[in-house]
Amino acid sequence: MTARLATARKAKDPRPTREVILDAAERRFAERGFDGVSVREIATDAGLKNQASLYHHFKHKRALYEAVLQRGLEPIIELVASSATAGDASDPVLDRLVDYLASRPHLPRLIQRAGLDDTKELRATVIRLLGPLYNSGLEVLTGSGGRWASDEIPHLAVGLYHLIFGYFANAALLESVLNEDPRSKPALARQAQFLKVAVARLLG
Repeated sequence: MTARLATARKAKDPRPTREVILDAAERRFAERGFDGVSVREIATDAGLKNQASLYHHFKHKRALYEAVLQRGLEPIIELVASSATAGDASDPVLDRLVDYLASRPHLPRLIQRAGLDDTKELRATVIRLLGPLYNSGLEVLTGSGGRWASDEIPHLAVGLYHLIFGYFANAALLESVLNEDPRSKPALARQAQFLKVAVARLLG
C-alpha cells in the first residue's frame, strides 16, 4: 500500500488513531499470533504513513499486544463479575456476552492464540491479563450454590470457557461443517439460548 493510499484510508476512518491501530493489531494477531505479525503490517493496515507513527502510541510491539488483549478482555471480565447468579436462565449476561463476542469476531481467536504464545515474556503477559477473567469466573461459580464440589469448580470453569468462547474461536470450522454461517443472527440467537439452557443445567 502506498503512502497516498494509506493516508486516504486513514482519512475515511473518523475514530482515534489509537483505536484504528488496536483494531488492525487485533485482526493480525488473531490470524497469525504475536511472532507471525510485523509492526509494519499493522501500521499499513491502520493507514499510517510508516511504522514510526505507530510508536507514538505504543512503546513497542509487546505493549501493543498487551493493549489489544486488555481492551478486549476488560468488558468480558466486567460482564462475568456482574452476573447475578450463575445458571439463572433469566440473567442477561450470557446474551450480552454473545453479542459482545459476535461484535468482536477476532477477539476469541486472539485469546485462543494467546495461549499458544510460549515465550517467557508473553506467557507472563497472558497470565496477568487472563488471570482476572479466570478468577472472576471461579468466584461466580463458587457462589452459585450448585452441586459441584470445590475441587471440581476449576474444571467447570474451563469447560464453560470452551463452551462459550470455542463457538466463536472456531467459527470458520463450524461454518464448513454445518454449512451455515455461525455468526448470522439466527445462529447467534440459537447459540445464546442454548448457552443459557446448558449453563442452567450444568449448575442445577
